[in-house]
Amino acid sequence: MKNKSTLFLVQAAAIGAIYVVLTVLFAPLSFGEVQIRFSEALTILPFFTPAAIPGLFVGCIIANFLGGAIPVDIIFGSMATLIGAVFTYKLRGNRWLAPLPPIAANTVIVPFVLFYGYGINLPIPLMMLTVGLGEVISCGVLGMIVLTALSRYRNILFGSRSAAVK
Repeated sequence: MKNKSTLFLVQAAAIGAIYVVLTVLFAPLSFGEVQIRFSEALTILPFFTPAAIPGLFVGCIIANFLGGAIPVDIIFGSMATLIGAVFTYKLRGNRWLAPLPPIAANTVIVPFVLFYGYGINLPIPLMMLTVGLGEVISCGVLGMIVLTALSRYRNILFGSRSAAVK
């Protein structure tokens, strides 16, 4: 039992750290009304392991903090990532559904943070479109590339109990 909890903790920490590094490394693209957050490609990882859920959530909190986000963004932006991760885990039986929850959660939540938190004076539906397109690129395209690449090594990386790829 101790070995499983250690593996869970290590996986969560590694995923969170990679999320932070990718977000900060590509900071000019990671924030704002037009954003492509490459780290969001990692939101498909709950497909393989539940450890990705806290890893992504904490990673997003830290990345938003280090990126200079305001408190409402740190809270609600990170909640969008958490919601996406939880529902990706719940939909793990079908690989094609894996990127949909983070795309939907961020498309709905982040524009309200941008409008009310940062005072960006653009129509919310327009920001839903721009944030949504960035999420489609990050989660739908890059995330599916990551999912496909990791599927070959899922037993090595995530253990034999990870989801079967359909």
